[in-house]
Amino acid sequence: MNSRKQKRAALYQQLRSATNSTSVTTTSIVVDATRYIEELKEKVQKLNQDIATLQNSDEQSSSLPMQVTVETLEKGFLINVYSEKNCPGLLVSILEAFERLGLEVLDARVSCSNNYRLEAVSENFRCRMKDKLRA
Repeated sequence: MNSRKQKRAALYQQLRSATNSTSVTTTSIVVDATRYIEELKEKVQKLNQDIATLQNSDEQSSSLPMQVTVETLEKGFLINVYSEKNCPGLLVSILEAFERLGLEVLDARVSCSNNYRLEAVSENFRCRMKDKLRA
């Protein structure tokens, strides 16, 4: 009989510590544990929704057929980007990529109606630095 009480007391103590419960009575500890389990279920459900959303956006972005051509100019590049679908945020992403590559856009034409088309003339950062050093 004592062994059973000790096991039950140990179980309640584990529940209390696992749920960060400050309750003293066994009923309150069980109620707190039940609430904690419900909170965990909600968190799992939210995480599953977030994962599904990310997977859907990855599938959409990976199924976005895009053509990119780059032509070398005397002191820069002519960059053409074409996609059959317009994707929100695509222009910003492309311009951020140019910046990371050290390309300064000198002139750009963008069309974002049903499809997406970008034609940009950029100057290579290294060419600008060489010109500045020569001056």
